[in-house]
Amino acid sequence: MSAFKDTESDEATKVPTSLRVTAAIGWRTLVVLGMLYALGWLVGRLSVVVIPVAIALLLSALLAPAVSTLVRLRVPRGLATGVVLVGGLAAVGGILTFVINAFIAGLPDLREQLTASLNTIREWAATGPLHLSEGQINDYLDQVGNWLENNQQRITTGALATATTFGSFLTGMLLMLFTLIFFLHDGRRIWLFLLGPLPEPLRYRLDLAGTRGFDSLVGYIRATGLVAVGDALGIGIGLAIIGVPLVVPLAALVFLAAFIPIVGAVASGAVAILVALVAKGPIAALLTLGVVLGVQQLEGNVLQPLLIGRAVRLHPLAVVLAISVGAIAAGIIGTLLAVPVLAMLNSAVRALVESGKGENSEPESAAVGTEPESNSQSSTGEAAE
Repeated sequence: MSAFKDTESDEATKVPTSLRVTAAIGWRTLVVLGMLYALGWLVGRLSVVVIPVAIALLLSALLAPAVSTLVRLRVPRGLATGVVLVGGLAAVGGILTFVINAFIAGLPDLREQLTASLNTIREWAATGPLHLSEGQINDYLDQVGNWLENNQQRITTGALATATTFGSFLTGMLLMLFTLIFFLHDGRRIWLFLLGPLPEPLRYRLDLAGTRGFDSLVGYIRATGLVAVGDALGIGIGLAIIGVPLVVPLAALVFLAAFIPIVGAVASGAVAILVALVAKGPIAALLTLGVVLGVQQLEGNVLQPLLIGRAVRLHPLAVVLAISVGAIAAGIIGTLLAVPVLAMLNSAVRALVESGKGENSEPESAAVGTEPESNSQSSTGEAAE
């Protein structure tokens, strides 16, 4: 037996160390990639459930501090949850109603300006460098009309598919709302229940990691909201000075798009420039471009380092890659969730590494089975990480 072990050891030493290390890293990498692929496949299959729960987690990060404040003021937790939830839904509904009404009120002026712009384009096409005749212009317009007529069935089918999707959307909204209620009311108990079956040392480490991860999510949501308000105010004031119509809906679009890093700013800025081009002409569009670029420079160089940089320490390349992967995997929802998920994982992994260096010391988070005392820990207690 000893001779066999010696022979096996001699055979192992003949393999170069670099090859052995590469092979060890390679098969471990394949295992990790396989696990990630299986997890992605499972999430894709359960997306109808996973996406509403993820959105509920984001909203709980936004609303949990308010619930904690009311609880500290000796308001019963159930009443505090109801007040914050109803108040939040009323605020969102009021904002959407205001934006939609402003958009509807501005449509007649925009329609007139669009007609005037189209007439200007027709005149330029006839008298400008293109020198198109009236017949050629009418032919192009007829081609557009024929394309719409020929693709009417496809457009109708898409509308029916949208109606079907609306049913799924409504189901997801109800699930999200139901989950959000329990995250705000019993989030800490749910989290402790999930940790309960684990060994005590591992339980403490995971509790610390979950606390740090949720604190990072709360900081990200708060900071992103402040940055979004700054972007909406800056671009909205600039559009009002230039005289672009639909200032309020465009500012609201900028605010909502700011929660999707990089991609949202580009998309909302492009919409504002397009409206300015149609309504006021190329000079107003160039001025709008300058306003958008100026506000985005202010955001990137001042607001984000001061606010988001403190809450979430992520490299810009990591943010871009996360958004790209999220867009490929889940479209718009993926771009919305990619950075928050990455921020949570980053903070949680850092906490695990730190706790692993001092396993004998008790973590900073509240002991399992007790209510957290600090503000940040209380925030964690209001939503399940």
